[in-house]
Amino acid sequence: MTVAAQKETLEFQTEVRQLLNLMIHSLYSNKEIFLRELISNASDACDKLRFEALGDDALFEGETELRIRVEYDKEARTVTVSDNGIGMNREEVIENIGTIAKSGTRQFLEALSGDKAKDANLIGQFGVGFYSAFIVADEVTVTTRRAGLGPEHGVRWISKGEGEFTIENVDRPGRGTEVTLHLREGEDEFLEPFRLRNIIHKYSDHISLPIEMKAEDKDEYETVNSASALWARPKKEISDEEYREFYKHVAHDFEEPLTWTHNHVEGKQSYTSLLYIPRRAPFDLYERERRRGIKLYVRRVFIMDDADQLMPQYLRFVRGVVDSDDLPLNISREILQHNRMIDTIRGASVKKVLGLLEGMAKDEPEKYQDFWQQFGMVMKEGPAEDFANRERIARLLRFASTHNDGAEQTVSLDDYIARMQDGQDKIYYISAENHTAARHSPHMEVFRKKGIEVLLLSDRVDEWLVSHLTEYDGKPLVSIAKGDLDLDRLEDEKEQEEIKQAEGEFKDILERMQKVLGEEVKEVRLSHRLTDSPSCLVLEENEMAMHLQRVLKQAGHDVPVSQPILEINPTHALVAQLRAEQDEAQFGDWTRVLFEQAMLAEGGQLEDPAAFVRRLNGLLLKVAGQ
Repeated sequence: MTVAAQKETLEFQTEVRQLLNLMIHSLYSNKEIFLRELISNASDACDKLRFEALGDDALFEGETELRIRVEYDKEARTVTVSDNGIGMNREEVIENIGTIAKSGTRQFLEALSGDKAKDANLIGQFGVGFYSAFIVADEVTVTTRRAGLGPEHGVRWISKGEGEFTIENVDRPGRGTEVTLHLREGEDEFLEPFRLRNIIHKYSDHISLPIEMKAEDKDEYETVNSASALWARPKKEISDEEYREFYKHVAHDFEEPLTWTHNHVEGKQSYTSLLYIPRRAPFDLYERERRRGIKLYVRRVFIMDDADQLMPQYLRFVRGVVDSDDLPLNISREILQHNRMIDTIRGASVKKVLGLLEGMAKDEPEKYQDFWQQFGMVMKEGPAEDFANRERIARLLRFASTHNDGAEQTVSLDDYIARMQDGQDKIYYISAENHTAARHSPHMEVFRKKGIEVLLLSDRVDEWLVSHLTEYDGKPLVSIAKGDLDLDRLEDEKEQEEIKQAEGEFKDILERMQKVLGEEVKEVRLSHRLTDSPSCLVLEENEMAMHLQRVLKQAGHDVPVSQPILEINPTHALVAQLRAEQDEAQFGDWTRVLFEQAMLAEGGQLEDPAAFVRRLNGLLLKVAGQ
């Protein structure tokens, strides 16, 4: 069947146009990376063919030797990178080159500042390998055919990178992809074979496929890279520079990794792992269903990308490779889910990563703080997901606290315990919508007065964290905004006597307030927490924080209606005013104002804000004598 040579001109997605413009200007100082990126793409295409051919040998089309070629033409001023990998059909070309099919793209582009150095890091973090061709080329031609389709299914894509591209069907006998760069004026250095070979040695020597160039003065190709799997070599033979360059290839990252761990395991199971921790979080880190970044090989043969069974969700930022000597070559994702060998490899890999982080936290605290700023929120998912390593993960967590002035999360649970007061047997925390709200919460007052440290939690994941991390080192984590606060051990006899006396004096007032509020509150009681504020709301120990309830409601989730407890401060002037009020209507207004302002202080929302303002204004006018 003949495919019509349909030719059409299409526009790039808006985000692609923006990205191309930014990239050309931001990455120009490191323009040679275009060759590294195109070679990495070619290597991935060959890996994918090898994997798909495990189930359909016909995809090789009689040519099983996979390779990458780099060629140049001084007269035409072109550089061409070609591979005999999986190739693409017409739809895949449009999807992979004409658009950036990633959510969050717009927010990513808005984060670009115009500072070339900073933007270069962000652009590299986004992973835009193919588009780097336009740094040195004013026109790019891609000719490709997907393995398994007939020669008439070839596709040619051409663009000047200025907003549109043309695409047409062509005859292409061989499978794979050929990318031809028509160099800009002044880029003739990339037409010199010595320069091209140097770039390949610098960036791509570790790639396990042969990268071929024509030998000078000969009409035959020769391999110009080592073409051996870097992770399979002994560690002592691999330089740090080689490790860093391999990371950039496997992670499609422009920046160097923060650290890595390389392990050869022999025994009942034999496998190798080379695992990296990136320096910077990818822009889609918080989309939990996104790629994990671990490539699985069996005896140096690529099996699959993003093998999520090899690393838990809370370590989804880890990049690298695992190469097993024992798994079958035809293993599938479904089989991986129930494979004991994979479970063993995963467990050992997790321990290696946690050990790497523990060493960094102990020996390089500043470097660990850099890590935490990038990946801390993801690590906080760990205690809920990985019960076996809960204590180790908890030791790695960092929090803001009242011990420090800033909002930076630098306090470990071990730090907190080391500073606990005599008689204190709990780790206290408060969660709020933001750091400022947590620090200034009315619940903090008694802790501030007594000098007791409180962890300040304001990340959305924190409520999830503390619902699963209920204790550490034998000490319970306790919210100061939930439950009946037990500070008996930290109160002297005089304080306890004053509280008992006040409870007797206020019994009738509390009952009257309860009657006014009815079902809106579970109870009205005197507070042990407050020293400066007149009132606060308290939830039962197992209830969800109010700010989180509001966030979930806004997102359309059904949230159970909670009945908070209203606590009042018996020494506050407003409570004294309420106590002295004889008019029942005015008493009701004072009661509701104390309740509603406590609700606002918790980040809650009032059902009738206008009524609150009206009540408040009326009481202010009365106090002012008008």
